[in-house]
Amino acid sequence: MSQSPCQDAAPRAYTRLPASVLYILRSEGLATAALTAILYSRTGASWWIFVVLWLVPDLSMLGYFAGPYWGSRIYNAVHAYTLPATLALCALLVRNDTLIPFALIWANHIAVDRVLGYGLKYPSKFGWTHLGAVGRETKPTT
Repeated sequence: MSQSPCQDAAPRAYTRLPASVLYILRSEGLATAALTAILYSRTGASWWIFVVLWLVPDLSMLGYFAGPYWGSRIYNAVHAYTLPATLALCALLVRNDTLIPFALIWANHIAVDRVLGYGLKYPSKFGWTHLGAVGRETKPTT
């Protein structure tokens, strides 16, 4: 079986993002985190549910037990806004208001991750993200 073309993309394509781009991306995360928290407060759902479920998306890191390729795909799928937005849209379409708080918690988690600099993962290494390197490594080794 052949490897994905992006399997080793990080070592070739890794560059440090300009500070202005990081500022914009993190500002978007902050705005989204604030908006989702405000909307959550208007749902009337318990803040205990928010606290208990907030880290649930990080369970997607368990995908790394299947290797970095599948781990990054699973992590990225769960840490993109597509799935919580789809959940919210479906909840609105079927008029199921009980699902909206879950979508907001999920989106808030993603937004806070972006504010903290945790981005979507490259399959080459867990610490390489679309927002730059995270963790102890400041640059990849080639």
